[in-house]
Amino acid sequence: MRKPLLVLLSVIFCFQYVFLQAQENKKIIYPAARKSDQVDDYFGTKVSDPYRWLEDGNSAETKAWVQAEQSVTEKYLSAIPFRNKIREHYKEILNHPKYFGAFQVGEYYFYSKNDGLQNQSVFYFQKGLNGKAEVFLDPNSMSADGSVSVVLDAPSPNKKYIAYHINKGGSDWATTYVMDIENKKKLPDVIEWMKFGGIAWKGDGFYYTGFDKPEKGKELSAKTEFGKVYYHQLGNKQEQDQLIFEDKQHPQMVYVANTTEDERFLILYKYIGTYGTEIWVKNLAHGQQDFTPLIKGFDFNNIVIDDVNDKLLMYTNSGAGNYRVVLVDPDNPQKENWKEIIAEREQKLESASTGGRWLFASYLKDASTRIYQYDLNGVMQHEVKLPGIGSASGISAYHKDTCAFYDFSSFTYAPSIFKYDFISGKTTVFKKSETKIATDNYQTEQVFYTSKDRTKIPMFIVHKKEIKLDGTHPVLLYAYGGFDVSMTPYFSTSIYILLENNGIFALPNIRGGGEYGEKWHRSGELFNKQNVFDDFIAAAEYLIANKYTTKNLLAINGGSNGGLLIGAVMTQRPDLFKVCFPDVGVMDMLRFQKFTVGWAWAVEYGSSDSAIFFPYLYKYSPLHNIKAGVKYPATMISTADHDDRVVPAHSFKFAATLQEKQSGTAPTLIRIETDQGHGASGSSLSKDIESETDKWSFMFYNMGITPVFAAVSGTVKKPS
Repeated sequence: MRKPLLVLLSVIFCFQYVFLQAQENKKIIYPAARKSDQVDDYFGTKVSDPYRWLEDGNSAETKAWVQAEQSVTEKYLSAIPFRNKIREHYKEILNHPKYFGAFQVGEYYFYSKNDGLQNQSVFYFQKGLNGKAEVFLDPNSMSADGSVSVVLDAPSPNKKYIAYHINKGGSDWATTYVMDIENKKKLPDVIEWMKFGGIAWKGDGFYYTGFDKPEKGKELSAKTEFGKVYYHQLGNKQEQDQLIFEDKQHPQMVYVANTTEDERFLILYKYIGTYGTEIWVKNLAHGQQDFTPLIKGFDFNNIVIDDVNDKLLMYTNSGAGNYRVVLVDPDNPQKENWKEIIAEREQKLESASTGGRWLFASYLKDASTRIYQYDLNGVMQHEVKLPGIGSASGISAYHKDTCAFYDFSSFTYAPSIFKYDFISGKTTVFKKSETKIATDNYQTEQVFYTSKDRTKIPMFIVHKKEIKLDGTHPVLLYAYGGFDVSMTPYFSTSIYILLENNGIFALPNIRGGGEYGEKWHRSGELFNKQNVFDDFIAAAEYLIANKYTTKNLLAINGGSNGGLLIGAVMTQRPDLFKVCFPDVGVMDMLRFQKFTVGWAWAVEYGSSDSAIFFPYLYKYSPLHNIKAGVKYPATMISTADHDDRVVPAHSFKFAATLQEKQSGTAPTLIRIETDQGHGASGSSLSKDIESETDKWSFMFYNMGITPVFAAVSGTVKKPS
């Protein structure tokens, strides 16, 4: 038992000695990372992986390296003279009430509220629209450091109970509980080791997807496999739950169960990755024992919205790249029997849902939301009048409800909750967030620029009004570009740290996303992934050419798949950027499928296990394209010790390699958060404050800018 401790202490001492010498020399000397002779053979191509040992986050050697890197990073950041000023100003402008996510359960109305600087938003409820609001569930009471997050799930059919999920330390693993709504008492039911999807009620119980308990010590890194669908009867222990479905022949297939509101149908979704859905159904009202196929194969995305007279409304991109709504008879599910309810349009149908026996369709027009109300036959009734150009959540409610709620925000409109009346078609404010920021002083423009292959790409640009385009403005360019994810306008208090200092925030809607339907997505996946990087590089070049900024004032940022984006473009064009922030990124494109749910991304990226995809992945993999003798931009990599979606090994290996091969003097740091997961997933507000403070401090410092902030009044400004 003593030997590992001695090894850990000796390695830490070695790192501390190197660090102390760096202090004396007044320059950054990074922790010495051991290089192994690990070499892998990919179809005849030998690829070295000298920092493979950093994949073991539990080893003494990795822990010592992490501790040493954290020391180097904190030493650098703490020397930035205006770091504390940024932190205090950010806290000041954050400290105002914020509201999100209202919904109705019988006579009760639920919503989330953050008073200002609470680590986690609190769930409130009130009896009636004008009732007194009470705390229903406070995640802040569950941990001292705010590392426990809570998600409310579906209420029971009788509106008596509601389930909720707890995630600890940012992990994707969830534990589920049930609470009596009226008296706020927690039931004894506990479901552990859940992941993927929530619960689906049936009677006095629910269906869920569960997994076997992972091997101790590998909970955050081992492959997530062999999911099973269970039924839990309230009052029973988890080990008594009934196994509903499993498939031992396909360990890496994901299963998610759902039920229709009237509990007539049990829907079983099957996924082989992040794209493509096979659907099987069971008619519970008819006593059907076995599932029968509704949609076979994984070529398209399909979601059952609701049931109408024993038929199923379905949202699909089968036969419609921009999606449509069809009515499918489970007894005759062949495509030739589908009835089209809402046809495909030029704009992408981002989502569809029902409420009060109405059908709601949410579209994207150049990456901003439009919502329309239809009857169940597809005849349009109203356009939902949104507060402006921005992003709105979909409208969803129960059959007997007469109204529903949606959230709305934009770059200059703080997120607020609106109530929509189904009969009158009128929108009114339910809960309005407030801000101390004078948002009227800022504006959003949308431009269209040309990518390398002449494709037109839209980009949102946010800045002070009447700004002069003279190339003197610091810019943060942010994007995602993958997995059919649409990047739409959103309110971020953090970016006003930049905007207040005559800076500019830019968000290009690059390919790989879902802003323009499946064609846009597919043009940025698999063998087309380079289009994503080209689109982003072209956005940077546009901003420079049109004198928004210069390359010495240009920072780039992205997280997860967006972290891969930043890693790829900074290794392809290190001359183009001043500062780079690859957050929780997929950096090792040859081994991502080896960990947790990474195998699910193969439908988006391909896999190095394939001789067809390996050469393409190897060509752009950020880790494998860092070259010695290149001057890379100032870089701060971010990851977290509880990230079990994109494991921190990606960032560890990227950082060690970049520090080894960096030939310039720009800093190469890695910021490693503790008790936090994948980016904002489960993150506490206090950790977000520190993360954003460090990001802006690092950016301004490396651009030679000293930020200046005007005093903030005690009043808060309501959205106009």
